[in-house]
Amino acid sequence: MSVMVLETERLFLRQLTPDDDAFILELLNEPGFLENIGDRQVRNLEGARRYVADGPAASYVQHGFGLWWVGLKDTAEPVGICGLIKRDALDHPDIGYAFLARFSGRGFASEAGAAVLDYGRRALGLARIVAITKPDNDGSIRVLEKIGLKFDGMVTLPDHGGESRYFVSDL
Repeated sequence: MSVMVLETERLFLRQLTPDDDAFILELLNEPGFLENIGDRQVRNLEGARRYVADGPAASYVQHGFGLWWVGLKDTAEPVGICGLIKRDALDHPDIGYAFLARFSGRGFASEAGAAVLDYGRRALGLARIVAITKPDNDGSIRVLEKIGLKFDGMVTLPDHGGESRYFVSDL
């Protein structure tokens, strides 16, 4: 059973479940995900279920938040993931998202991202939410700026393949 988290004008966000395995397998192997986020070595449905269990589902239990499934309200078709991640290397939770390429350019990342920021502040009481992105990921940088985050410098995180742009929310 999936737990609904929030909704926007066009989208709804809910917790990921093992039943999302085919969607997760597709998303994690898209060229944009591999290039900008990294290779999670998920190559089959079992790997996708393990990714959900060890990542987002574990985070829901440990932190009360994680990456959530994003779907279209009118068709319930999955379009991406968006949510909050607590990384050991960062002092504050960071917003993360990835969307299937066939849904790019429709504002879904900005719509979901703005809703997740609001939820983090309002429902979870987070004082600060941050974000990281590859230095040349212009699409992600535009999304972060559109939802109100500000560039605050460069950071180097373990296992992130070099420097990342670091963004912060102004509260």
